[in-house]
Amino acid sequence: MSSGAAARAGPRPSEDDPDVPTAPVIRSDVPGSFARAVFHERHPELVRRVLDALPYGPGARRAIERLLTESTGGVLEPLGADAHDREQWLAWGDGLWGRPWGEAPFLWAESWFYRRLLDATGYFRPGAWQGIDPFGPFKAAELAGAAVDDELAALDGLAGLPGGQRARALLSSALWGNRADLGFGITAGAPGGAVTELVADDGDVLRAELERTRGGRICLIADNAGRELLPDLVLVDHLLADGTAARVDLYVKPQPFFVSDATTADLLAALTRLRTARSEQAAAIGGRLWRAMNDGKLGVRTHPFFCAPLPYHDMPDDLRAEFAGAAMTILKGDLNYRRLVGDRLWPATTAFDDATGHFPSPVTALRTLKSEVVVGLAPATAARLDATGPAWRTSGEHALVQVALHRGATGR
Repeated sequence: MSSGAAARAGPRPSEDDPDVPTAPVIRSDVPGSFARAVFHERHPELVRRVLDALPYGPGARRAIERLLTESTGGVLEPLGADAHDREQWLAWGDGLWGRPWGEAPFLWAESWFYRRLLDATGYFRPGAWQGIDPFGPFKAAELAGAAVDDELAALDGLAGLPGGQRARALLSSALWGNRADLGFGITAGAPGGAVTELVADDGDVLRAELERTRGGRICLIADNAGRELLPDLVLVDHLLADGTAARVDLYVKPQPFFVSDATTADLLAALTRLRTARSEQAAAIGGRLWRAMNDGKLGVRTHPFFCAPLPYHDMPDDLRAEFAGAAMTILKGDLNYRRLVGDRLWPATTAFDDATGHFPSPVTALRTLKSEVVVGLAPATAARLDATGPAWRTSGEHALVQVALHRGATGR
């Protein structure tokens, strides 16, 4: 894709900032691309599963099927006049309305697809289906699965490890837990397969920084519910229990998003799974986290921007102020990574510090690679991986831990 083609997709505010490095914006109208496969392969299968999972009536089923047809061959049309967020989306889509879906930035179009899917199911409208998560059956089935029992039982074996070794094990578990992504599993097979490589590893930098700022406030922006959220919560418990953090703020989505993204309801379900586990350690962790929420050491937060179609560079001032002053902000998962560095075709050797310099606190990315975006790789690593073909970026078999310790960033 040329830079000119990317520009025609409609400029985002960050593209006008001369201090922000740029690369072509990813779109879904490129034949053979990963983004096109998401709309033409993953979404049709997702729609089929949603329609099989819940007994939506004829009107909702027709609306969902119309959305699928529109998103693969139609043009972008704004929300109806009665939508609570119509004005916000009109602004976010300025310059895109009336154009083919494939001409919109991939991140924008994906976000719009999930917003429209909620609208089609009646999630926002008064009535029997208001507030019903269309992905709820998938999340519940995963959380209740035998694999979760085995993973929680493994916590009993970690209890006797020395502190440093246990911390490394919990960080690794949170990282590879990002494989548990229901949306990714729709077309990639069941999550949890063999991983081949940690392509960037700033784990020692992260541990040293957390030790240096011991007793500070840590923010964790969650990604998926269920099997991924559980090891995230175990990591949060460790950070609080050993004094690494005096407080952890856990950020979740305000509404269902990208199939398995965690909401407050998903967080409560995960806590219940921990508290009622047969594993003694898991139950103890669940109890401590529950009490930490009671006394304010674990804060649960959200913001409408977490379902916005924009990169974190463009976060509103109130959310930016929440992250400012944190000892560290940890972002989990692929979508958060795309929003952190920008959903663009970066050279893989682009410096992670440069791509994240806008963020208002030191920042860590814990991510399994499931999309084309990646930065911060050593030249030899990037060349070796590229020689194997493009699939290494999207297979879910590679991961990274990347840390940027910039401070005082304004993003403006």
